[in-house]
Amino acid sequence: MAYSRQAKDFVAISDLHPNTTHPVSIGFDRFTFGFTIKDSPDYFINVSLWGNDGYINGLSNSFRIGDCVIIENPLVATKDPEKEDRFCPSTPSFYRLLVSEAHSQLSISSDIEMMNRLLPLLHLPVKDSRDFYSLGDIVANGQSLDRTVINILAAVRSIAEPKFFTTADGRKGQRLEVKLFDDSVTSFPLVCWDREAIQLVQTLIPRETVLFISDARIGFDSFRNCMTATVNSKTIITVNPDTKEASLLFSYAKEVSESGVLHEDDRPGDVPVDSISDVYTVSQLKLKAQENPEVFCGITYSFISKLDLDTSVSKVIRSRCSKCRYQVNEEIQSCSNTACPGGDQPLTVTTGFDLLVDVTDHTGTLQSCSLNGTVAEKTLGCNPEEFVSLTEDERTAMKWKILLERCKVYIKIAPSPKSRSGMRGNVLQCSLADPGEVKQNMSALQ
Repeated sequence: MAYSRQAKDFVAISDLHPNTTHPVSIGFDRFTFGFTIKDSPDYFINVSLWGNDGYINGLSNSFRIGDCVIIENPLVATKDPEKEDRFCPSTPSFYRLLVSEAHSQLSISSDIEMMNRLLPLLHLPVKDSRDFYSLGDIVANGQSLDRTVINILAAVRSIAEPKFFTTADGRKGQRLEVKLFDDSVTSFPLVCWDREAIQLVQTLIPRETVLFISDARIGFDSFRNCMTATVNSKTIITVNPDTKEASLLFSYAKEVSESGVLHEDDRPGDVPVDSISDVYTVSQLKLKAQENPEVFCGITYSFISKLDLDTSVSKVIRSRCSKCRYQVNEEIQSCSNTACPGGDQPLTVTTGFDLLVDVTDHTGTLQSCSLNGTVAEKTLGCNPEEFVSLTEDERTAMKWKILLERCKVYIKIAPSPKSRSGMRGNVLQCSLADPGEVKQNMSALQ
């Protein structure tokens, strides 16, 4: 967003043309960076800054997405649509602004009246608010969308910690992944590599934020065998858009979040166990969860100290709506979740193990960890139908084959404000541990 020093000197983006400013020559400076400004619902334009290292780094660190800036004496240049629109946001303007160290000035605005007029523009998408793919559309189209650029409307489910790296030629970079959801898909990855995009999403509140993401690049992740979206140099993210479609999604996100459905994520496939290598004691898992309230995974060599297999079958095996994963009573023949995307469709359910176990070692106990679905089947060595046919004595015998035996437990730890400990554990894999492996790893943790 930009405006001139005095209101009477204000030049709207829609009125810009190459004769707006005095002729300015641009030298062959070494450093540059770009951004996009907007001063009305329909008009926005790309800006390129040129100068030496200190000038460019100083300016790029002086403001962020959402700041109101004043640009004085820029050069108005006719843009090359084929070249510029490939690497910058597509704008309705025929021009672009060039800001040079020698001839132009850029500063942060402190005019409250002007800021109050401009800031609402942050919540207006730069594309038609009805022109977007749902996450379900992306998944359904699959690899036919690979390498395409599309618009997405989705809510923020979770935000991971950024991961820092250094390239082979010594350049430093970072990567951050956001999980999105809507009424058709409960988890979809959005990857950010750009510093400004990462700083923006780190300010968002999961489950309370809706995003309109214009020109996100869609790709197929062969490692995870799923579709992903990536923020690129053309992407503009609109936070909590002021549109009908976003308002409906926000209401859905709030209702689903309050219902607890998003906390019932029992799909271990989200994290391949082969990618997990960090070993922890129970106390170390708890400490890391307190210090860093983000989802993480690890391995612990522990005992299953609580495993209620000889209780009521209804407490071991549960039915859930196949649309929203909400627990249901099949006798009612409808999902009680008012936010279920299945709506008035006939109820379809999935039935599986739904256990809470305690994981214990010499440093402490993780209580009420989820052991669900196929992970529970592999741990117990039977499926739900086979379990139901067992006698009570057989269930008790099964329980003691596992209880108090040293196991190698792959576990996912996630924040959970509603739980007493502030965290929850989800068992991704559990098997009897090799004694030699236990000794080697536990010695390393001393």
